Amino acid sequence: MHNKNIPFQTIDWSKIPKTEHKGETGVAHWQTVQFDGLRLRIVEYSEDYRADHWCEKGHIVHCLEGEVVNEQKDGTYSILTPGMSYVVSDELSSHRSVTKTGVKLMIIDGEFLRLK
Repeated sequence: MHNKNIPFQTIDWSKIPKTEHKGETGVAHWQTVQFDGLRLRIVEYSEDYRADHWCEKGHIVHCLEGEVVNEQKDGTYSILTPGMSYVVSDELSSHRSVTKTGVKLMIIDGEFLRLK
């Protein structure tokens, strides 16, 4: 059995390396901290970014800077600006991120968002 307890700690995001992920257009840079069953990320999308896939994973997404459009495969959408968040469990939507101006997000996901 895995230990899912996370002891108190601080995260200095300036020391977490960035990885690059190309979108359909633009690029995303991820800084990732991984725990057992929990992933924390600071994600920055460049100007004119559009995700290259529809995502069905669950997330908690909080907008830190900029603006992002959350497109849903059914044609609906929402817009996050600084201070706004969205939350969804796994397999409850097909969504992707699009931004014209660039955005910086905190994204939290993991086993706790699986459908039960």
